[in-house]
Amino acid sequence: MFRSVSMVSAALALLAVSLQAQKPKPARLAMAQALADAAPPSEFPQDPADALYRQGREALNRSDWGTAARQFQLIRQRYPRSSYTPDALYWEAYARYRTGSADQLRMAQGGLETQRRQYPRARTHGDADALLRRIQGELARQGDSDAAEAVAGAARGAAQCRGGGDDDARMAALNALLQMDADQAMPLLRTVLARRDACSEELRSRAVFLVAQKAGGGDAESVLLDVVRNDPSAEVRGQAVFWLGQSGTERSLDAIEQILRTSGDNEVREKALFALSQHRSPRAAGILRAWAERDDVPGELREKAIFWIGQRSSAESAQYLRTLFGRLRDEDLKEKVLFSLSQMRGMGNDRWLMSVAADPGQSTEIRKKALFWAGQTGVSIAEMSGVYDRMRDQELREQVIFVLSQRMRDPAALDKLMDIARRDPEPELRKKAIFWLGQSRDPRAARLLSELIGQ
Repeated sequence: MFRSVSMVSAALALLAVSLQAQKPKPARLAMAQALADAAPPSEFPQDPADALYRQGREALNRSDWGTAARQFQLIRQRYPRSSYTPDALYWEAYARYRTGSADQLRMAQGGLETQRRQYPRARTHGDADALLRRIQGELARQGDSDAAEAVAGAARGAAQCRGGGDDDARMAALNALLQMDADQAMPLLRTVLARRDACSEELRSRAVFLVAQKAGGGDAESVLLDVVRNDPSAEVRGQAVFWLGQSGTERSLDAIEQILRTSGDNEVREKALFALSQHRSPRAAGILRAWAERDDVPGELREKAIFWIGQRSSAESAQYLRTLFGRLRDEDLKEKVLFSLSQMRGMGNDRWLMSVAADPGQSTEIRKKALFWAGQTGVSIAEMSGVYDRMRDQELREQVIFVLSQRMRDPAALDKLMDIARRDPEPELRKKAIFWLGQSRDPRAARLLSELIGQ
């Protein structure tokens, strides 16, 4: 069964630095809640219904659905010609929908149908269509046969639509049917996903999300794999790969591995590597490691594999990356290993990074990167100062000065920089230390600078 949307959202937040945003665009109902949470200043302050409208929006902010519904109802009853009346019908329906009771849902449905008949140009008419489908879906789940028939009809229309219309309303209809009867909804979602016109790309992307929410796994995984193989949009294919990674089943792992082997789209393959990282099985870890070691694939893919291995924070992953580092010749890949290990606090990685920094067999750039990331892992200032005193390479010593400058809140780091500024025999190193001391607000640094200026 697929994980919850909240879990997926948390994973995406962690990985935003390296992935295109993959989570589904917010539904109109969520947008409605956002609008309700930000009651605007009066649009029509001279309108006799202005006070009622503002009171209704304030009640929505408090999630006081009963009060909100009554305030918006009063607008249409007392001021049918008010400029607020068309949208008040929508907000009244929204408030009643949030209560969830059958009688309130039916009243909400009636209000939206009134808006559709009498105010077809209301600003909220598109939101109203989507909300109506949700209401009908809820009524259908509570045993309302008329609502169930309406949901099924709307879903069939959404799947067969050839252009134009409102994607939010279509998806609301399909989602309502999915909640009511998943077996009936899946063929319609397949119909949506079979479309190849460019204008339906967003609709297909949302359909992928709905497919992924279907419990049971097997049918959903087959549909998603078909999307990965055949959809013309890289964005839609990427969405399908992402959701495959959330299922956690062996079948989805087979599918992801197949995508890596056969896809010619490196962007999709990168997302497949991410999907592997979401599987916690030893087999998934093994596939990631195999891709990190392959010399016959683009370096960018190997870097992604190394990055995701680093996100599996374990002693086993740390040991693997340290061993891999010794076998690598590509500098970019080595840097990625250094970074990944720096993200795993503890496990001996700080000491290992310092050993790389001290290794004359490594390039200067790799040693500098190791120093920087060692500083980020919390290597003691005493140890970093000792490295500065032992090293003779000026470029590496400049890097130590930079690392110390990033930790000047530690008095020991400030002390070392001040000592370098006063006593180091190399003028360029003293200048570097003085520059970074100039960025400090510590009174001791200011006094030292004044002292040096006065010399």
